[in-house]
Amino acid sequence: MDSFKGLCVKPGVFYLPDEKENMQAWAVVACDQYSAQPEKWRQAEEAVGDAPSALRLIIPEAFLEESDVRAPLAQTTMADYLYRGVLKEAVRGMVLVQRDTQSGSRLGLVLTVDLEAYDYSPDSRSEIRPTEGTIVSRIPPRQKVRRGAELELSHVLLLCDDPGRTIIEPVYAKRSRLRKLYDTDLMLDGGHITGWAVEDDETLSQVERAIRALKESLPENGILFAVGDGNHSLATAKAHWEEVKKTLPEDEKKRHPARYAMVELNNIYDDALIFEPIHRVVFDTTGEAVLSMLKDAGLEPTETTPDLTLVTPAGDQSMKITRPLHSLPVGTVQKLLDRQEGLKLDYVHGEDAVRALVAKGSAVGILLPPMDKSLLFPAVAKNGPLPRKTFSMGEANEKRYYMEARRIRK
Repeated sequence: MDSFKGLCVKPGVFYLPDEKENMQAWAVVACDQYSAQPEKWRQAEEAVGDAPSALRLIIPEAFLEESDVRAPLAQTTMADYLYRGVLKEAVRGMVLVQRDTQSGSRLGLVLTVDLEAYDYSPDSRSEIRPTEGTIVSRIPPRQKVRRGAELELSHVLLLCDDPGRTIIEPVYAKRSRLRKLYDTDLMLDGGHITGWAVEDDETLSQVERAIRALKESLPENGILFAVGDGNHSLATAKAHWEEVKKTLPEDEKKRHPARYAMVELNNIYDDALIFEPIHRVVFDTTGEAVLSMLKDAGLEPTETTPDLTLVTPAGDQSMKITRPLHSLPVGTVQKLLDRQEGLKLDYVHGEDAVRALVAKGSAVGILLPPMDKSLLFPAVAKNGPLPRKTFSMGEANEKRYYMEARRIRK
């Protein structure tokens, strides 16, 4: 593990449920999913029953207003699970994960990141940066759980720009020689997940060398890792660490467990990692009004490959950006929409859903193109975090499920 010196990632000590526990009941989807569908979380409650579950250690955002009551319960349950041996130390190293969903088999490596190398401010130049803007007001409710908690669970998906597939994929090729940790179906149509312990020095050194080589190849102001999912959770970990380190002597600041956060590292070039565009729908307006607004911002009709498509009750209009404000079309569109006062706007997944809303009348859709994965890191490096709702990494049931746990208190 010492070989990771100078890198912003390193192996960790991870806990998993005892082998006798029901792993399907244990693993639960990210807390920020189904925030407008509390019935989904009631289904999760029914699936868990009385079994030990990560559901007892988190606060779903659908119930965030209950955090004053739920946070102490989650913290008490963490201590109880550790005391009774429900959760036990399982790995000193990393965890190789294979997640099977409708999009295919996605590979990941569970490891820890140094929060000193992460900065979520808009002008960040750190090695680890967010892909989208951080809403600071969303951090305090999450801190209620982390303050005083024995453990962290994580749904953070950290991205690396590794077209040569040098970091994660070689570990997967060696999976038959690794110790299997879990192999289970997931509730709420989450598909299947398999995990292996990455503990041997040879494989860890292989990962270290690949990350170090990627770091050395970065251009000026290049990003080593970008937060794809769970940015506000990682921002909460950062805010918590800033509080904790004020109480520590200098020698403890380097090794305190709260300085690090657990994430799952994914390669953006993984075929099963789908970047879905998030479209815009403007309500209580007309196609003519939105078309005029777009033209004033430097867009013009086109018959070639469009940057976006305007969907109106009268038909579609392909548009091309002539004076881009960002490297990505969504940046130009969102900056424009943000300048309009009193605009009634929604963010919609799927072209069919957009067209269904437009068909009801008094709404205009803006269809955005799929995002080229290779543009993500350069766009963030050049312009900072992307506008909110730029893209979605798969559907809700494909987000990371809580599985591993990690101690964050000494």
